[in-house]
Amino acid sequence: MIKVAMTSVYVDDVTKAHAFYTEVLGFETRLHMDLGGGTLFVTVGAAEGAQRDLQLLLEPGHGPIAEPYRAALREAGLPCIVFSVDDLDAEYERLRRLGVRFTHPPQDQGPVVAAVLDDTVGNFVQLTQPKE
Repeated sequence: MIKVAMTSVYVDDVTKAHAFYTEVLGFETRLHMDLGGGTLFVTVGAAEGAQRDLQLLLEPGHGPIAEPYRAALREAGLPCIVFSVDDLDAEYERLRRLGVRFTHPPQDQGPVVAAVLDDTVGNFVQLTQPKE
């Protein structure tokens, strides 16, 4: 069976992204390696998850592929990634208290309730909760 092991999110600043994704969103650091020359290889994963769970690579978002891709997503108001939560209203309030800016609050979107936030490093991120 093939499973997803890692996916990337292009970010403006890996160090700032690492702080936001761990200290604000609550992910855990899985890998944090200095590759030299100011380049970091940083992955995060779900809190209390196993090391073999899906990892999110905080990828430097510069260059001829990443920049147009990120600009197009942002201009269209589209999230670069979607995360699920158990209680969207509670998570929305917790994140707002921490100063997170949302582009839209929780709202019905078919089979889920969803909200979109700005991750402070160039992306919109969607949080979803399945409807009961």
